[in-house]
Amino acid sequence: MIYLPGLHGDWTLVASFKAALGERVRFVEITYPRTVTWSLNDYAGAILSALAEAGIESGWLLGESFGSQPAWEILKVTECGDFRPHGFTVLGIILSAGFVRHPLPWIVPLTQKVNRAVPMTVLRAVCRFYAAYAKFRHRRASETLSEVQEFVLRRGEENDRRAIAHRYSLIHSNNFCEVARAAKVPVYQLAGFFDPIVPWLFVRRWLKKSCPAYRGWKLIFNADHNVLGTAPRLAAEQVISWIRSHASSGV
Repeated sequence: MIYLPGLHGDWTLVASFKAALGERVRFVEITYPRTVTWSLNDYAGAILSALAEAGIESGWLLGESFGSQPAWEILKVTECGDFRPHGFTVLGIILSAGFVRHPLPWIVPLTQKVNRAVPMTVLRAVCRFYAAYAKFRHRRASETLSEVQEFVLRRGEENDRRAIAHRYSLIHSNNFCEVARAAKVPVYQLAGFFDPIVPWLFVRRWLKKSCPAYRGWKLIFNADHNVLGTAPRLAAEQVISWIRSHASSGV
């Protein structure tokens, strides 16, 4: 299972989900560089090269929020193209609060402007507030809670803020609807009920109507946008169930 993180770009919110998976799958964590120049094709190429160097030839893509965008790009270059330059086979895609094209595209550049305009002193204060709130938010996810301090420290760096702002541009400028329509691997959707960032209802409606490879979804009511971190055990069991259903059928 290849974990592609959201806008934050690293491992700091997924520890409890990883622990809940245990030894049932090989869990591969990806950390994005703090680049302000890469396209999604650059992201996909770097990820595929890293997988090749690690000897990983196939796997499921777990795209969390923004991570769904490099996931679709990887599928595009490995399945929809005429050749497989990196020798990697996508077995399936799981969108964790992810999307094909953001269901509210107008809000993306607005959020980007706020991200760029907020002074770093204010951003660091917000991060400190988040660290306090995380004690409640991740109370059922002790492993994730232990990583919150690292999450806060990394978010308080200017180069991290610039990289996140750039990823907003990638969300706004890319549209993977045709890739999703042509997908041949199973596609699943995992969502937390409280998610104003990526409204799951709009994503599900589009997938049901326009993505023939869409196989189903799971809505976890006591979770939010970071469903892997706020409901790690339920999320892990659902993901394992989806993977096993295809392994047992030989798909």
